[in-house]
Amino acid sequence: MMLFQDMAQDPAIGDAVSEEKTLSVIDLIFNGGTGSVLIITVLFVLLFVALYIYFERLFAIKAASKIDKNFMNQIRDHVTNGKLDAAKLLCAQTDSPVARLTEKGVSRIGKPLDDINTAIENAGTLEVYKLEKNVSILATVAGAAPMIGFLGTVIGMILAFHEMATSGGQAEMGSLASGIYTAMTTTVAGLIVGIIAYIGYNHLVNRTDKVVHKMEANAVEFLDLLNEPL
Repeated sequence: MMLFQDMAQDPAIGDAVSEEKTLSVIDLIFNGGTGSVLIITVLFVLLFVALYIYFERLFAIKAASKIDKNFMNQIRDHVTNGKLDAAKLLCAQTDSPVARLTEKGVSRIGKPLDDINTAIENAGTLEVYKLEKNVSILATVAGAAPMIGFLGTVIGMILAFHEMATSGGQAEMGSLASGIYTAMTTTVAGLIVGIIAYIGYNHLVNRTDKVVHKMEANAVEFLDLLNEPL
């Protein structure tokens, strides 16, 4: 009982206990050795790449999804009145995948409907490729980051057991435990980067699918316009 009272009354002992229990993330990273620091650095680079691609593609897809609701109505009026040059000009002034697909169709008016449909499909393939640019890198980061983090943990475990083996069984458990949980921070970091990249990838895929559906709907509407009797 007196021992606990002395520890409570002695501030130095309390500070020592507090210092032993407090360990910052920076300490976990830099106390893991060169291998841990190197792997954490690689993971931070992957995180930066994933975030850059996510926001760059997000803004690009958001811009591609914007189009005037009256666009197809104006195209319908121009085509019906035979003003193909005005329809092409309107498409050229509208920076969106839907406008570029429509312009490709307008430029083919007068040819067989199958040729027009093929031209629109080919243009749509190119537009989808532009929308999905670099998105596959997010999928790669989502799969590679956890494996890289786990690699760091395995390396840390190997080093810890190597120290135990070379010390003749006299290695301090405190130093071994410290090395092990410090090495495991690479797995945590890898999982965090992987989860962020995975969520970002799926969100971009979902947004891209919506734009593709809008492109398909407008392409069908344009083809229906050409089938309407004059």
